Amino acid sequence: MNPSAPKNFRPLLIALTGGIASGKSAVAEMFAQLGAPVLDTDQIARDVVEPGTPTLARLVAEFGSEILDASGRLDRARMRTRVFADPAQRKRLEAITHPAIREELAARAQRAQGPYQIHVIPLLIESGRADLYDRVLLVDTSEEAQLKRLLARDGSSQEQARQILAAQASREDRLDAADDVIVNTGTLQDLHRFVQTLHRNYTMLSERINAQNL
Repeated sequence: MNPSAPKNFRPLLIALTGGIASGKSAVAEMFAQLGAPVLDTDQIARDVVEPGTPTLARLVAEFGSEILDASGRLDRARMRTRVFADPAQRKRLEAITHPAIREELAARAQRAQGPYQIHVIPLLIESGRADLYDRVLLVDTSEEAQLKRLLARDGSSQEQARQILAAQASREDRLDAADDVIVNTGTLQDLHRFVQTLHRNYTMLSERINAQNL
């Protein structure tokens, strides 16, 4: 938290979400360039399973050492393949990783400075955590655009890409939960204009809320 802020200051918490390959990373990077603290749960998920962490030790105890690669790191692709087809194993994985991710997210949020924070949470709707945030910002695009980006970015087959999309919340559910929507169907310049407008709006909204709490 900003040490120069009033004692009862509370940053506005924004959950940034969207389907896979919708453009969340580009939007998050633009907010970061404007000086907003951006806390990415995907990055945190990688950090909490680094070699030597308690979370990785628990995963090895639960699933066996075959989930590690030759360097002793979690083989994320192997783990993903293993749990994707088995809901019971996926729940076991999430029971270990999700609390660790939430704890680390809370710790980083406490240290962050600024009138608002962006928390990048791809599975926000699926996890039922949208109500914990002041605003939900959705990066929205068509399923056809998602498929095209997935095929180009990850080398997925059509079948794999469609399976990934089917496993996520529907576009309609994400739109229902959103307070703000960035429609990512234009250019990067269009995207940047959206983000600049939201940056101003979130800053003003935070100032207004905190002025009421003085």
